[in-house]
Amino acid sequence: MRLLSVRLIVSLIVGVMLVSLCSSGYEVWAVKRSLRRDLQRRSAVLAESLAGSVERDIEKGNLQTLRKTVQHFANRENLMGMAVYDPQGHIIAITNDLAPKMAQVPPIVLDTLRENGASDAFQRLADEPVHIAVIPLYSLDKFLGALAVVHDAGYIRDQSMRIWRDTFFSGLAQVILIALITLLIVRWSIEGPIARTAHWMRALRTGRMPSSRIGVPDAELYPPLAKEVATLAQSLNSARTAAEREARLRAEGQSQWTAERLTADLRTRLGESRLFVVSNREPYIHMRRGKSVEVSVPPSGLVTALEPVLCACAGTWLAHGNGTADRDNVDRHDRLPVPPDDPRYTLRRVWLTKEEEEGYYYGFANEGLWPLCHIAHTRPIFRAADWKQYQAVNRKFADALLEEMKDSDKPVVLVQDYHFALLPRMIKQKRPDARVAIFWHIPWPNPEGFGICPWQRELVEGLLGADMVGFHIQSHCNNFLQTADRVLESRIDWEHFTVQRLGHRTTVHPFPISVDVADQSSEPSSESVYEGRSALLKNLDVEALFLGVGVDRLDYTKGILERFSAVERFFEKYPRYQGQFTFVQIGAPSRSHLKRYHDLEAEIEAEAGRINWRFQKDKWKPIVLLNRQHSHKEIEPYYKAADLCLVTALHDGMNLVAKEFVAARNDENGVLILSIFTGAARELRDALQVNPYDVDQTAEAIRTALEMDPDEKQSRMQHMRRAIREHNIYQWAGSLITELCELRLDDAEKSEGKSHLGASAA
Repeated sequence: MRLLSVRLIVSLIVGVMLVSLCSSGYEVWAVKRSLRRDLQRRSAVLAESLAGSVERDIEKGNLQTLRKTVQHFANRENLMGMAVYDPQGHIIAITNDLAPKMAQVPPIVLDTLRENGASDAFQRLADEPVHIAVIPLYSLDKFLGALAVVHDAGYIRDQSMRIWRDTFFSGLAQVILIALITLLIVRWSIEGPIARTAHWMRALRTGRMPSSRIGVPDAELYPPLAKEVATLAQSLNSARTAAEREARLRAEGQSQWTAERLTADLRTRLGESRLFVVSNREPYIHMRRGKSVEVSVPPSGLVTALEPVLCACAGTWLAHGNGTADRDNVDRHDRLPVPPDDPRYTLRRVWLTKEEEEGYYYGFANEGLWPLCHIAHTRPIFRAADWKQYQAVNRKFADALLEEMKDSDKPVVLVQDYHFALLPRMIKQKRPDARVAIFWHIPWPNPEGFGICPWQRELVEGLLGADMVGFHIQSHCNNFLQTADRVLESRIDWEHFTVQRLGHRTTVHPFPISVDVADQSSEPSSESVYEGRSALLKNLDVEALFLGVGVDRLDYTKGILERFSAVERFFEKYPRYQGQFTFVQIGAPSRSHLKRYHDLEAEIEAEAGRINWRFQKDKWKPIVLLNRQHSHKEIEPYYKAADLCLVTALHDGMNLVAKEFVAARNDENGVLILSIFTGAARELRDALQVNPYDVDQTAEAIRTALEMDPDEKQSRMQHMRRAIREHNIYQWAGSLITELCELRLDDAEKSEGKSHLGASAA
């Protein structure tokens, strides 16, 4: 630190001196130029004023008078004297003191006599700096000679030297003052913060720093450095936490999937292969907020699961870029390194026109496939124009993916969801060496239900282009195999759950998706559940004793209206809870410009208003509807404070809200009321499982949850937390990609070849 101070002070001294020298040099030059111009002007004025009388004296022959005139001006300030010359260059009159110095005629005088024009010059006479101004003398048209006025120019040099001397002492004083100020600044703004940061890092390194104080001290002084140090500290803290967790699990004889284990395991399995993920939703969105651009991560378990894998293998994620500032933050190939703070993989954005998005996403995917696959009694709508856009967008994504994969050997492709049913076949046709899997996040209906779709054959054909198709639960796998068996000519292996068609084998297996439990603190919050509940209710301006919560997109498959009916029935059957129990429904608007969703949003608001009007009194109301987008950070306090969570989906592939609620309850309290029509009901058997269409059953479950014995609550929550801890989001990603990497791509071709040989022999 002392060396830094010395270097800084020496640098400042040298810098100040150089600046002072340059500034002084310029000032000296400017002063010298000004003094010279002033001297030239005064010489010219004096010469012009004397020329008339000198000309008269010469013309009249009054040489004695002329000499007196010349001698008279010898005493003026800085004036050395004057000399009068005839046309031949002989001196007619000269100041006595000047005569010895001008024994010889100066060249400037000869030039004036020769050219008959005024001139002046700075030169040296007898080693003294002087200024000589010469003007010609005339009488009518007769040339009489020249008048030379000589000034002493030494004062200009003296003035310049005085400026240099003043500058030196002024600069010396400034250097001393700056050195003192610099020492103070270094100690206050550099040495102090660095010492505190070093102390903070030492505490972090030795494990004495609580995770709650992970922020860098004096971060506002060095924002870029503080940002990098904070990232490094966070990584160190995460690594220590992961190591401690691994050590604890090893001591307990358990094997739990973590982000670190997933990264290490799949780096080995993928080897030199690169991973490519395709999804409609992108992992990072650039949105314009006024004049600034904000980068956000959508609340998605998919990002949590797949980002560690992509980081481990420097993979590529292809997604629809629909952020308002997305186009401004990609290179000419539409690529962007992410995460922004520590780029580890590539995000490739694919652009869609308004018509493409309307037809492919809102039309065919969400008005067609979504209601088709969910048994929620909403009629699917299929339009030929939407189907064409769906095909075109799948082809656009396929072309982009093939472009990204062109330099990759044996790539691994993971396609996400019902938006890209045609993509696996398109990729496999061009790149048979690629391992392609598609995970279908929503249910798959029975063959009769799927048969409604006019293009069922093309969709199944596209999905069977993949080497592996994944669903959440086994029944969805069975429905898909039955559909393939009915729609296409293929061979179904029910023992191994594979479909063999046209020399290609597709494996169909369940992979239940989950949430990240590792991010939840292993220690209960310092704030009690009751304090948290009171704070939330106070913010909502509601007084209640018990709190229930529901978190959903405003979608007709989520059973929100049925849920409200159950809450109403609960208050009818158990009026003692009126004024005590409040249900908070967090509902994120979804696809609002589609009529079915727009109407549903109005129905939900109307139903909540009707029930509140019926039961509300004083500062209590039965239902609080929060109809806006909420981040996971905003939702988590409700999970932690609620006495119960209602998940009453009419049909759902998995439903991660149920698992998020369980993951948030590190106090091992709270009750989950869960629809039997969700995939999560297969794993979370200790939830109170209900038929959401049975309003009385759901109302009774609410009463049971509120009156349940604390020990039973704890036991049920412990079992559910153990289930999602063992089968978390990293286990889902690890199992899916591991099984894909272990598939033998040539098995199907060999089997097909043998069957052809057998048929020939027969």
